Amino acid sequence: MKDITVEQWKTQIADDANAVILDVRTQDEVDEGMIENAKHIDIYLGQGFVDEIEKLDKSKNYYIYCRSGNRSGQACQVMQQLGFETTYNLLGGYTDWDAAK
Repeated sequence: MKDITVEQWKTQIADDANAVILDVRTQDEVDEGMIENAKHIDIYLGQGFVDEIEKLDKSKNYYIYCRSGNRSGQACQVMQQLGFETTYNLLGGYTDWDAAK
């Protein structure tokens, strides 16, 4: 897992043909807006979250965010335990992303 800023995220993802954006917030949070092309899997689903993560391609590079960067950091750790090699946590989460628009 690597923590990256909004600026690093935008630069990296633009050059990463293997990128997958993952939103781990609640549905209510997603309803307020989300990063374009993100896949939504709520981390609060517990085992359901793990079950959905297990369906993903482990060879991809995952750019993960939540509201502030805490839950997405946890999601990165879970994914690494499940065998995902490349995960990036958005520092400041959607809050910083939205402010940088």
